[in-house]
Amino acid sequence: MKQLVEKIAAEYAEFAKNAEAQVVKGNKAAGARARKAALNLMKDFKEFRKVSVEAAKGE
Repeated sequence: MKQLVEKIAAEYAEFAKNAEAQVVKGNKAAGARARKAALNLMKDFKEFRKVSVEAAKGE
């Protein structure tokens, strides 16, 4: 699970960087990268929820 949390943190950092570039600088390509990162984050969050629930049941 630790590896998944690290992956989520890295993906969020990428999202934040690109979202800021879109908002501040008007960079359209950065907006596309931010949207892609957001989709990846949704998938990772779903996986985290699944793993977290399984871990909680195992305790």
